[in-house]
Amino acid sequence: MKEVIVAKSAGFCFGVSRSVKMAEELLEDGPAYSLGQLIHNDDVVVKLSESGLGVINSPEELPVGEKVMIRSHGVSKAVYDALESRNAVIIDATCPKVKKIHEIVSRATEEGRFVVIIGMHNHPEVEAVCGWCGAHILCENVSELEKWWENNPDIHDNAITMVIQTTQTRNNFTECANFLKKRCTNAEIFDTICGATSTRQDEASKLSAKCDAMVVIGGKHSANSVHLAEICRESCDNVQFINNADELDMDMLAAADTVGITAGASAPSWIIKEVSNKMSEEIKIDETAVEEKEMSFDEMLEESIKTIYNGDKVTGYVVAITGTEISVDIGTKYSGFIPTTEFTDDGIKVEDAVKVGDTIEAVVVRVNDVEGTVMLSKKRLDAAKSWNDVEEAAENGGVLEGVVTEENKGGIVVSVKGVRVFVPASQSGLPKEAEMSQLLKQKVRVKITEVNRSRKRVVGSIRAVAQKERRERAEAIWNEIEVGKKYHGTVKSMTSYGAFVDIGGIDGMVHVSEMSWNRIKNPAEVFAVGDEADVYVISFDKEKRKISLGYKNPEDNPWAKFMAAYEVGAVASVTIVKLMPFGAFAEVLPGVDGLIHISQIANRRIGKPEEVLAVGDVVEAKITAIDEEKQKISLSIRALAEPAPAEADEEVAEVTEE
Repeated sequence: MKEVIVAKSAGFCFGVSRSVKMAEELLEDGPAYSLGQLIHNDDVVVKLSESGLGVINSPEELPVGEKVMIRSHGVSKAVYDALESRNAVIIDATCPKVKKIHEIVSRATEEGRFVVIIGMHNHPEVEAVCGWCGAHILCENVSELEKWWENNPDIHDNAITMVIQTTQTRNNFTECANFLKKRCTNAEIFDTICGATSTRQDEASKLSAKCDAMVVIGGKHSANSVHLAEICRESCDNVQFINNADELDMDMLAAADTVGITAGASAPSWIIKEVSNKMSEEIKIDETAVEEKEMSFDEMLEESIKTIYNGDKVTGYVVAITGTEISVDIGTKYSGFIPTTEFTDDGIKVEDAVKVGDTIEAVVVRVNDVEGTVMLSKKRLDAAKSWNDVEEAAENGGVLEGVVTEENKGGIVVSVKGVRVFVPASQSGLPKEAEMSQLLKQKVRVKITEVNRSRKRVVGSIRAVAQKERRERAEAIWNEIEVGKKYHGTVKSMTSYGAFVDIGGIDGMVHVSEMSWNRIKNPAEVFAVGDEADVYVISFDKEKRKISLGYKNPEDNPWAKFMAAYEVGAVASVTIVKLMPFGAFAEVLPGVDGLIHISQIANRRIGKPEEVLAVGDVVEAKITAIDEEKQKISLSIRALAEPAPAEADEEVAEVTEE
C-alpha cells in the first residue's frame, strides 16, 4: 500500500449522531431503555449498554413509568400509543428526516391517497413508516413495483403518493419514480433520501472508481452501509465490508497501491480511527490517512535546493508584508513573493487579509534564477480550485453563489469564486423586456448548466434556481396551509375583479370585495403591482391549486361597529350616497348603508326623492328597523319631522265633527 484515502463524509450522520448524544445525556440521570437497538452498530450498542441503556423489543417489555428512547428509525403510531399507555417517559430520537416521511404519509392517508413506500422489507425505519399510513404497498425496487402494478389494475386510477427510505440509493429512487410518473397522472413523488446519504454514496462511488481496494465500515444489518458496499463493488473488485478493525483482512490489501475507506451512518469516528490506525501500523501513515514520508537530512537538503517550475503548486508561510508584496518562505533556495494587489482588489486592507506566520498555498507564476526569486499567485490557485467546484456543481446539479459583474450581449456575467459564468437573458429570471443592468453587483444563486474548461466557457441559470426554490416554497405552503393563516406577500398582477398576491411561491387571489370594508369600484384604489400586503387565507383547493385571500381586517368590520353603536329607535346623522326611484341610500358609518324609503323621506307625498334630497346631503334619520342576518337597515327622515299643515287641519276637523 502506498496511499489510503478516507472519504470526507464517512461516519455518523446527523440523525444517528443526535440519537447517540441524546442517549448519553439521558444516561447521566440513571439507567433507561431503548426500544430496539439504538443504532445498527454492535460496538456502540455494547458501549451504551455498559452505561445503563437496556434494550427492549416491544412496549410490553417496558416496566410501567420507565424512561424509554425511540431510536432514529422511529416507530409506528400504534407503538407510540402503546408506550404512552404504559405511562412511559418517552425520549423521541426519531430522525427529523424520518419524521418528515411520517407527516407525508399521514397527510396522504387523510386525503384518501394510496401510499407507495420504496425500501427494505423488515427494516425498522420502513416498518415505522408503514405504521403511519392507511392503504399502502412496500416495494424494495422497481422490479417489485412493476409486479405489484401488473397484479393490481384496480389501483391504476388512484391518487398515489410515493416516498422512499432515507438510506436508499439514488438510482433506486430514480427508477421507481420514473416508473410511476409514466403510468400515473396524479402521482405525488417525494424524494425523501437523506442528503447525507446521497453525499456519502456519491463519494463512495467516485472513491471506489480510483482505488485498488475499498474498506466499508458498518453493521451488516445497516441499510445504508449495505448500499455503500454494493456501490463500491460496482467499480472495485476488492471490497471488504467490516464491523470494526478486528475484521480487517490486511492480506487482501497487500497488493493494493491505493485503498479507500468509507463508513455507514452508524459507524462512530473511533471505529473508523481504529481501522485507519491498523493500516498505519502496516504502511507508516498518520492517523489522517495521508502518507507523509520521513525525510533524512540529505533528502531535506536536496528538497531545499531543488529547482521549481512555472505552474508548480507550493505551500509556505508568510515572513514579511510590505506595501507592494508579501514575502513567503516556500522551503527552497528561492524567495517567494505575492503582489499585495491579489488581496486588495476588493478594497480589503492587506493586513486584514493575511498576517505574518500564516500558511499559504500558491502557484508559481515566474521563476527568476538570477535573483533567486519566485513570483507566486494565490488567485490563480484559487481559480483552479474554483474550476473544480464549478465542474462538480455542473455534474451533480449543485447551486453556487456569485456576484453579477457585467452586462453583455445576450445576458450577464456572474463571477463565481473567480470563474466567469455567462447567464443568458432568458435564464436571468427577469421579464423579457427588463433591463439586465438592474442585476449588476447583486449576489445571485446560479445553477451550472454547461462547462467547457478548455475554452473557459461556463453557462449558468439564475432562473432554474429561482424556479426550484419557488416549487419548494410552494410545496411547503401547501403542506401547512389552513384557513385563517396569515402571510406577508407581494402583489404580482391586477385584474378588474381582484389582485393576485405571491405569498412565497404560490399566487392567491384577493377579490375586490375582500380588499376594503369601504365601497371601491377598482382594485387599483387599494393595490398596485409590487405592493407588499399582509393577507390571510379565506379558502383553498389543493386539487385545483387555488387560494382565496382576504386583505380587509376583520376587526375593522363596519357592521360590527354599527351594531355596537346603534339600535332601533336611535337617531343618526347620515350622508345621502345614492338616489333611486323607490328611495335613497344613506351612509350611516363608512361601509354601512341604510335605505330611506320614498314614503319616509318627507312628511308629505313626493314623486321622486330628488324633490327633497341630493347626493352628498347630510340629514338626521331615525333607525326604524335592523335585519342583522341580512345586514340591512331601514331609516326614516319623516319620523323626525313635524306633521304637514294640511294633515294637521284635517285631524282637527275630524275631532270637531265628532
